[in-house]
Amino acid sequence: MSRVLLADDSPHAQRMGERILREEGFEVVTVTDGDTALIRIPDVDPDVVLADIFLPHKSGYQICEFIKTNPKYRHARVILLAGLLEPVDEAEARRVNADAVLKKPLEASAVVATVKALIEAARPDRKAASSPAASAPAEAPPARRMTGSILGLTLAPAKPVTAPAPIAATPQAPADRRPAGMPEAGEIDSELVRAAVTVALDRAMPALIEEIAGRVMEALRR
Repeated sequence: MSRVLLADDSPHAQRMGERILREEGFEVVTVTDGDTALIRIPDVDPDVVLADIFLPHKSGYQICEFIKTNPKYRHARVILLAGLLEPVDEAEARRVNADAVLKKPLEASAVVATVKALIEAARPDRKAASSPAASAPAEAPPARRMTGSILGLTLAPAKPVTAPAPIAATPQAPADRRPAGMPEAGEIDSELVRAAVTVALDRAMPALIEEIAGRVMEALRR
């Protein structure tokens, strides 16, 4: 059974990711911050890691860089996650050799297609890692091209390249100031907007509860 490590501090994103991946038969381990993700990687030994770019303590970029620079995990593929309205530093994603970027809220078909394609592409590396010859010191894996798009379209299998290639971007008119990945006015999907608001509320809720509780206690003491 293929193993997936999902690192995201949003309860909504965790629930969605777990449900989508487990329904496809993947073994899923979830963590809520970057430090815990780095601690769990050795014992989980994941085939694919999905890491939110804006995790607490260690970012998704840092997790990706740790995996890609460690020969022990040369078989692992990394998908960076970002909210619908959150910026993605494409130059940094290429620098750390991310295999793909998906936007949240997670869409089942895009997640499944991306994860399955990366696992299939990683099979030779996983097989080599489990062979007796793997006990010898290994060189760092060659840089790989980041495939797919920031909208989470189906990926083609990653192939070794000598240097990261630029990510194709959809041309926009100079006057267009919309964030990357935002639809035009006539194409707004109410379900996506509702899901994005849900993710934002998940993150803001703990601080909001503390603030309201503090004000109530202050009022009761008067």
